[in-house]
Amino acid sequence: MAQVAIITASDSGIGKECALLLAQQGFDIGITWHSDEEGAKDTAREVVSHGVRAEIVQLDLGKLPEGAQALEKLIQRLGRIDVLVNNAGAMTKAPFLDMAFDEWRKIFTVDVDGAFLCSQIAARQMVKQGQGGRIINITSVHEHTPLPDASAYTAAKHALGGLTKTMALELVRHKILVNASRAWGDRHANEWHG
Repeated sequence: MAQVAIITASDSGIGKECALLLAQQGFDIGITWHSDEEGAKDTAREVVSHGVRAEIVQLDLGKLPEGAQALEKLIQRLGRIDVLVNNAGAMTKAPFLDMAFDEWRKIFTVDVDGAFLCSQIAARQMVKQGQGGRIINITSVHEHTPLPDASAYTAAKHALGGLTKTMALELVRHKILVNASRAWGDRHANEWHG
C-alpha cells in the first residue's frame, strides 16, 4: 500500500507545490480546498499524472470543530495517513489599534485552531497505524519577524510555531516527527530584495 500525504489548501500556491512534490515521491495525495474547487481538481489531475492516487475534499477551518472532520473523510478514502502538511491559513491586514476582535479570532481559528484539530486527527490515526509519520506546519517568516498591520497573523504564526514544538516533544515517542516550515524560498527572497 502506498504512503499517503494530506496537504491542506493544496488547490494552489505552496500547498499545490507540496502535493506535486510528494506525488513525485510516490505518495498518494489528499487535497483540500476552501473556495477553489477547480484549483483542487487541477491539482488532482497533475498529481495523478505522476501515477499516484488523488482524492479531494472541501475543508472549512473557519467552522470548527466540524470543518476539520473533512480530514477524517480523506483518511477513510485513502485508507491511511503518513504525512500531514498544515498549509491552510488566513490573513488580514489592519493596524493593531483598528483590529476588530472578530477578525483577530478568525485568523486564530484557521491558523492555529484548525492546525491543532487537523494535527490531532492525523496524529491519532498515525498512532493507531503504529508506523509513525510526519506532520509539517507551514508557519511564516513573520512568526519571528513581525509584519506591520498584521498583528493577528504574526501572533497566530507565532502560536503555531509554539504548538509545533510541543507536538514534536509529545509525539516523538510515537515516531511521529513534527516540524515547521517558514515557506520562504529563493523566489520570495528575490522579490523581497529585488
